[in-house]
Order: sequence, then C-alpha cells, then structure tokens
Amino acid sequence: MNDLVRQHTALSDTDLEWLHLLVSEWQLLSDLSFADLVLWVPTRDGTRYVSVAQMRPNTGPTSYQDDMVGHLVPRGRRPLLDAALDEGRIVREGDPEWREEVPVRVESIPVRREGRVLGVIARNTNLLTVRTPSRLELTYLQSASDLAQMIAAGSFPFPGQQVDMDASPRVGDGLVRLDADGVVQYASPNGLSAYHRLGLASDLVGQHLGGITAELAPSRGPVDEALVKLASGYAPREFEVECAGGVIQLRAIPLKPKGVRIGSLVLLRDVTELRRRERELITKDATIREIHHRVKNNLQTVAALLRLQARRMDSPQGREALNEAVRRVGSIAIVHETLSQNLDERVEFDEIADRVIAMVAEISPGKVTCRRTGRFGILDAEVATPLAMVLTEVLQNALEHAFGVAESGTVEVSAVRGGSPTEGRLLITVQDDGCGLPEGFDPQRAGNLGLQIVRTLVEGELSGSFGMVPAPERGTQIVLDLPVRADK
Repeated sequence: MNDLVRQHTALSDTDLEWLHLLVSEWQLLSDLSFADLVLWVPTRDGTRYVSVAQMRPNTGPTSYQDDMVGHLVPRGRRPLLDAALDEGRIVREGDPEWREEVPVRVESIPVRREGRVLGVIARNTNLLTVRTPSRLELTYLQSASDLAQMIAAGSFPFPGQQVDMDASPRVGDGLVRLDADGVVQYASPNGLSAYHRLGLASDLVGQHLGGITAELAPSRGPVDEALVKLASGYAPREFEVECAGGVIQLRAIPLKPKGVRIGSLVLLRDVTELRRRERELITKDATIREIHHRVKNNLQTVAALLRLQARRMDSPQGREALNEAVRRVGSIAIVHETLSQNLDERVEFDEIADRVIAMVAEISPGKVTCRRTGRFGILDAEVATPLAMVLTEVLQNALEHAFGVAESGTVEVSAVRGGSPTEGRLLITVQDDGCGLPEGFDPQRAGNLGLQIVRTLVEGELSGSFGMVPAPERGTQIVLDLPVRADK
C-alpha cells in the first residue's frame, strides 16, 4: 500500500498512516457486512482511481476471485465512486452488477480524515446466497451500517488504537450489541457461550453488561468500577476478564454514526485454553532456566573440588592435568549460566567467547595478549556448549605451546558469519605469533588430549572441519568451519 499511494497519489504521510489504521480495522466492517471491501484512492492528477487494499469477508462468499490491489480505473467508469468522493456521502443507488453470473450489490463509502475525503471504500456483497436474515445477520448489518457512517464522518477508526488483527477478537468469535446505557440488545451464540464459561446462568439480553461482568469477575475493589465502564463500551478498549471458569478477551467499540453514542459493539473471545497454554510455557521456561542455573552451580562445585585437589597434588603433571579439567568444566558452566538468563535455547556467543578468552588467559606464562575480532552471533545451545569447550582447548594449546615462559605475543580469535539465509556458516580462526608448529607435526594424528577433544567435538558433534597450519607470517593458525543456523 505504501508504494501504491506514494507512486500514484498526492496523499501525505499522515494520510497514509490513517489509511493503515483503517486497513488494520476493516476486517470488522467486512465481516459485519458479509461483503468484500476494496479501498480506491484518486490518483495525483484526479483522472483515475487506484486500488490500494482489499479485504474478503470471513462470514460470507467473496465477490472478487481475483486480487484487485494495484488496479487502475478511469474516473467516470464507476459512478458510485465518483459520487461518494465528490459528495462525501455513502452511495447505495443503482442496480446489482453481474460478475461471472453472480449478482453483486455495490456501495461506496467515503473515507474521511479531518474533513477531507482521502478515498472511497467499495463494498461489494455477493447476492447469490442471500437468504431470509436472522436476528444475528440483522444485528451484523445494522452494526456495519453504523460503522460505515462513522468512516464517512471521519470518526472511525479511532486514532491511537492500532489493532492487532491476529490477536484481537473477531466478529465470529462472539458479538454483543449494547444500547447507549450499556444494556445488552443482542448476544450472538458464541458470545453467550463465552459468558456461560465465566459462570453466567441466565441469558444476556436485557442485562447491563458492565454490571454482570463485574459480578462474574473476582472482586477487585476499586477496579470493579473501571471494569463496569469498560464492559459498558463507553470507550474503545481491549481487556480481559478472568475468573475460576475461564478467561474472556473483550474489545469494546463505541458506535457514533451521527456523532452521538447510540450504543456499542463488544467483540469477545474465549481465550481460556490459550492462556492456559501460555502459563504452561512460562512455567516450562522458568523450569528450564532453573535447571541451567543448577547445572551451572553443580559444575562450579565440581571445578572447585578439582581445584582443591590440584593444590594437594605433589606431581606437577597431575596438578596441571587437574587445572586443565577445571578450565574445561568452567567453559561449560559459562554456557549454562548464559542459558539460565535466556527465554529460549539460544545464546549470544560473543559474551561467552570473551569470558572463555579471559579465563584461559589467566594461565599465560608470559605477557601474551588475547583478543577477539568479528562476531560469533547467536548460536543454539547444542552448538554453544561444545564450541565453548573447543575454544577453551584451542586457546589453552596456543598459550601452552606457542610461547616460552618469559615471551610475549598475541593470540587473536576471529569469527565470521556467512552462508545463505537458510543455511549459515561460522568460520573461526585462532592465530598466534609464537614459535609455530614442530617440523613434521600432523594435527590429525597428534596424541595431545586437547587436540583429540577438539577433533572429536568439531567433526563429531558440530559436523564441521578442523585445520591447523602455519600462519602466513609467523606462528600457528587454527581454522574451524562450522554449519550453524542462520543468524537473524
């Protein structure tokens, strides 16, 4: 719609925002009218109309099998559009049109904003399935007529009331029509069922909706007065009512076809099961976070015990082996600590990488600087945990074997995300400027425990590749190429 309006019309950005607000609401008008809606806007030179939006009803058959958005028609071809635009009134004159052997009643509703007519809504009703209207259909059509008059007067949609069409109640979910005092004139079967779920034992018709809603809801003191006003439809609001029987979502729409409130529409939906599932998900998320937190605490306890054992070891080799185990356990604990703070099983790995680098740098025998460049991005937990261990082993290996006791140097960790939008890749390079690889060294066959862990995790768990080669100028370069989920 933005492109069509800016390309063909002279409407301002504020006018365009009004049209967006209208389109976010007009599913309601379409369903109440049992009709298709097409929004036509005059072009910049005033010689044609361009259709910028279309809506089909959920309550009846469509009048348009094809998509009408983007169509251009010259002024004069559709007299009802011209009359509604020029005279600023709803136009219903004329005989039904025949489209592919289907009779269609066409009406035109001017779209007004601050006294100016921005465009025209063509309301097209398929008459092929018209039958004797029931009380429900009559209520729908009367409510649609009131809304159409409000659109023509510029009082609907309501400014500042952007509606989420997916989350808000719809006409078919349940509808209650109120008079100006908030007394129920009509309640659809779904609407009545929703109130029965709350505990209502009688009919709704003739009852004050605000009062009966406040009675059914648990007592909340001064809040009850506000609930009475909300459920009476005095203002455009969306709210929920919860009691032991269930949860009902309500949306109040004041009806002011001639500038004075004559009543209200209240759309409502039973969201009991939806809210129950949401609570289950919240409980499950909290449980998962608590599990990660406890695993982190247990791993830190294990690391503390290993550290304590290492201090009591007389053998330098045994002490060093236990200290390496402490760092391995610590890297896994860092991942679980991060997961315990998230709502999903994905983590921002850059923070984990920085903490792993800081932890391993503590063992540096000389003045070795460790730094990170690039970005790892967000990774799944099943990737983050083994990758943290791999990074720990690779850095530990570089600091232990690339530099002497008093030597200084640099170890740089570089990360680059790439690949297609659906299948990403993560390229990690760890490069030092130390002494380099021994002559004839084969990283694929080396018996070092750390390199064995790296090969097993990279090739087995991460389904990636591992390479260890001399750096271009000096030192050693380790390259890890891993498949990862695309980083959105």
